[in-house]
Amino acid sequence: MAHSLPFRGSFTALVTPFRDGALDEKAFRGLVDWQIEEGIHGLVPVGTTGESPTVSHDEHKKVVEWTVQQSAGRVPVMAGAGSNNTIEAIDLARHAEKAGADAVLVVTPYYNKPGQEGLYQHYKAINDAIGIPIYIYNIPGRSVIDMSVETMARLFELKNIVGVKDATANLVRVSQQRQAMGPGFNQLSGEDATALSFMAHGGHGCISVASNVAPKLCSELLNACLAGDYAKALELQDRLFPLFQALFVETNPSPTKYALSVLGKIADEARLPMVPVSEGTKEIVRSAMRHAGLIN
Repeated sequence: MAHSLPFRGSFTALVTPFRDGALDEKAFRGLVDWQIEEGIHGLVPVGTTGESPTVSHDEHKKVVEWTVQQSAGRVPVMAGAGSNNTIEAIDLARHAEKAGADAVLVVTPYYNKPGQEGLYQHYKAINDAIGIPIYIYNIPGRSVIDMSVETMARLFELKNIVGVKDATANLVRVSQQRQAMGPGFNQLSGEDATALSFMAHGGHGCISVASNVAPKLCSELLNACLAGDYAKALELQDRLFPLFQALFVETNPSPTKYALSVLGKIADEARLPMVPVSEGTKEIVRSAMRHAGLIN
C-alpha cells in the first residue's frame, strides 16, 4: 500500500475556529500554515478537539477539504471520520478518501456501547468501504467502551487497519498491543501528559492537543523521543507539562481555544454545549504558557 508507512511524531488534533457561530475558514487555513511552519509532523482535523459532535456533516467535510488543500502535501492528514452510526462513519471516511486525506481516525462508537463483536464489525465495514489506512481511536473516558487488545489484533488482520490512537492513559496497553500485534502496529498516544512514557514503551507518536498551542516544542519533544534522546525529551516535558495539565482544567477544547486566542490565532469561541473558560482557568492557562516560553 502507498500509505503503509507508519505515522511518526507529533500530530495536531486541530481545533475548529468559529466566528459569530460560523466556521472561520481564514483562521483555520492560517492555523494549518502556522502548524506546518512550526514543524508539526501531521494534522488531524475534526476529531473531538475539532468539536466534531457539534459541526454539521457538511461543515465536517469542509474542514477536511480545507486541511488537505492548505497542507498541500507538506504533511500527512489523518481526517476524523468517527460516528456511533456505522453508515455515517462510512460516509465520512469515503469523503475523506475522496478529498485526499492520507488516513482516517475512527473513534469507538460512543453512547450505544457495542460489545467487542459489534466493534469488530463496525471497523470491518469501514475497512471494506475505503482504500486508505484506518486508525482506531480508543478513548474509554469519552466513548464509555474500551476496545480489547484481542479485538484490536483481529482488526489488524484487515487490509486497512494500521494503528491506534490510544487515549486510555494506561501505559501497559502500549506493551500489550506491541506484544499482540508486533512493532509494525502504528501506536500513537492520545494524551500529551503521558506521551513521553508512551514513546519509551514503543510508541511511534502522539496525536496532541497541546501542539495546537505549542507545535514547535511538541514536535521537538517527539523528535527527541524518536531519536532515543530521553534526557532532552525530559527537559521539554518539564517545560510543557504545566501546559499539558492546564489545557484540561476545563473540558477540551475550551482551554486550547482560549490559549490560541491569546496568541492571536483564532477567536475564543466554541459551540454549545461547550463554553468559554472561567477567569480562573484563563490565569492557569496563561501561567502555563509563560512557563513554556510561549508568552511573556
